[in-house]
Amino acid sequence: MLQTVYDAPFGRLVLTCDGDALCALTLGDTSRRDTHPLLTRTAAQLDEYFAGKRQSFDLPLSPVGSPFQRRVWEELQQVPFGQTVTYGALAARIGSPRAARAVGNAVGANQLLIVIPCHRVVAANGIGGFACGLHIKRALMNVEHIKY
Repeated sequence: MLQTVYDAPFGRLVLTCDGDALCALTLGDTSRRDTHPLLTRTAAQLDEYFAGKRQSFDLPLSPVGSPFQRRVWEELQQVPFGQTVTYGALAARIGSPRAARAVGNAVGANQLLIVIPCHRVVAANGIGGFACGLHIKRALMNVEHIKY
């Protein structure tokens, strides 16, 4: 696995790829500063996203998770920039309308922050939670001009 860091407006992110696909984009730090075209491309697309010039990502992805988690993450990528979906609505969209809590757990397990836009999922009665902290969810929602 190859890794490098990306300085986002709200903190440092670790970009991880296997040489063919992006495997993780998580909050944190690493001493590694590997160079690879995919890591460079990911950083460039993040720059564009934070500058308001990109609304979706064009990167090969290889998220690690169960078949259910991957189904949730695939559907989550269909939520347009600047829009939100509730946990319950996302559960219904994947054909499991009674699985809102399981969907929430899958959203929380997403290791491809921003690229798989877990910040676009909200609770029926408010902003909901966020594995990286609500301050980061709010920062990402602000990038997309999402009212919460």
